[in-house]
Amino acid sequence: MSNLQIGLAVLGAIILAALLIHGSWTSRKSVPRQAEPLLSQQELDALGIDASDPKFLADSKSPTFSDELLAAQNAYGTLGSEPNVNGAIAGFKVSKQWMMDPLIDVITQIDIDAPVSGDAALQAFPASRRIGTKIFNVEGLNAETGEWEPMQAGHRYSAFQSGIQLANRGGALNEIEFSEFVIKTQSFADHFNATPEFPDMLEVIGRARELDQFATDHDAQLSFTIKALESAWSPGYVHQHAAQLGFVAGSIAGRLVIASEVIGNPPVLSLIYDSRAALADDPKLAAINEISLLLDVTHVPSQLSPFPLMCQVAQKLAGDMDGLITDDNGQQLTQNSMQIIERDLGHLYTALEQRDLAAGSAQARRLFS
Repeated sequence: MSNLQIGLAVLGAIILAALLIHGSWTSRKSVPRQAEPLLSQQELDALGIDASDPKFLADSKSPTFSDELLAAQNAYGTLGSEPNVNGAIAGFKVSKQWMMDPLIDVITQIDIDAPVSGDAALQAFPASRRIGTKIFNVEGLNAETGEWEPMQAGHRYSAFQSGIQLANRGGALNEIEFSEFVIKTQSFADHFNATPEFPDMLEVIGRARELDQFATDHDAQLSFTIKALESAWSPGYVHQHAAQLGFVAGSIAGRLVIASEVIGNPPVLSLIYDSRAALADDPKLAAINEISLLLDVTHVPSQLSPFPLMCQVAQKLAGDMDGLITDDNGQQLTQNSMQIIERDLGHLYTALEQRDLAAGSAQARRLFS
């Protein structure tokens, strides 16, 4: 064999080896990053546990997550069930029921001649509470306590008041909605031979438009996107890193939340990723290239410092998961841009408080919904 043939053979072997190495590297890179196993294989063997057994996966109480656990949850229908994490922790507060407020509602008094039962009042309530994008409501004046409350069976009421919200994210109360409010109120009052006195429609519509304009000018829903720089992530990988920062599974597949300490209140922060990946038959092969952090500013009290928390969470996840933080337009978010947003939020919080609509209050959550 000539020197030329030997050289060509060596060169061919080198090229082949390089192609094999590159193919192996590309293959590994295309596989989403996986979550750490709940237990090592040695620990599973020592316990005599088959890690592929769906029952073992479904029954696991570990605070961490794996792709196998998510697959088992999907199969058993448990993914998407809202875990009442707060309910198991002593000392957590319970959110109060929303009551009508003249600040954001138009309210009409319904005086009656004698107290009536809550059962009769509930039977007189319209079949549909919806009026356009708003909710029609009636409250009763408890004959024993003298307090307004949502109507309840077994109670007795000496008066009623009906109401409808002046504005929400669906827009301001309009003339057609106000007219339907009058019809529903009158229909309810007719059951008790009552004659409600309604406010002037033009005055109500004017108030509604002014409140809607204020809400439009002061609404804020912030979103950060964290994009994978190299390999994509599996759902279990995302869950493991999010769980370390206090996230728990939300009520929708692909949604994790940092829950409020007040049961029934909106979450402080949400993490969203593609629900198709969360529901994949084999989450190990489901590739997630980006996740989103969401903050509904008007729904979370400023005292909780939700935006600084959002920034810390984003920076931690991006650092640990090798990701890049961007805004909705794909522009990289820097520390300086985050500080500018935080300053603007300070002005927003002040304006809301001056209007008695502090972020996180029941009135603010109703208005910005």
